[in-house]
Amino acid sequence: MADGSRFAGGLVAHSLADTENLARRIASGLRAGDTLALEGDLGAGKTTLARAILRELGVTGAIPSPSFALVQEYEAPALRVAHCDLYRIERPAELDELGLEEALSGGAAIIEWADRAPARIAQDALTIRIGILGESERSMQLSGPARWAHLLATESV
Repeated sequence: MADGSRFAGGLVAHSLADTENLARRIASGLRAGDTLALEGDLGAGKTTLARAILRELGVTGAIPSPSFALVQEYEAPALRVAHCDLYRIERPAELDELGLEEALSGGAAIIEWADRAPARIAQDALTIRIGILGESERSMQLSGPARWAHLLATESV
């Protein structure tokens, strides 16, 4: 529900195609300075959603999980995107080394395990909490600036 400046709500992705449709809708509105904060348990689909968004932005070739590198940077045709994974971050000082501020100055950031550093995630981030409902079903709890409220349209994901 939008309250004028923020929204929150949820939807269910019944399949990979539904997740890709959500990714398409996110990619269409993503712009420089945006942060996507992805949360959820291991295997929930954070990387799957991030890869689908990057593909929709026009990234070609391999899109490895940033679990070990911590940050992968991509030059999509219209936007530079930093794909970050905070799972292995143990100390706040490690976040300084990732260069999130620099990434956002000229592009966008997709941050997996964003809940591990809530104080460092922009307050205007689009947050997506993914829950496992079944083998291919995922719940998606979304919150963020009202401009993203269209992601919760009543049509299918």
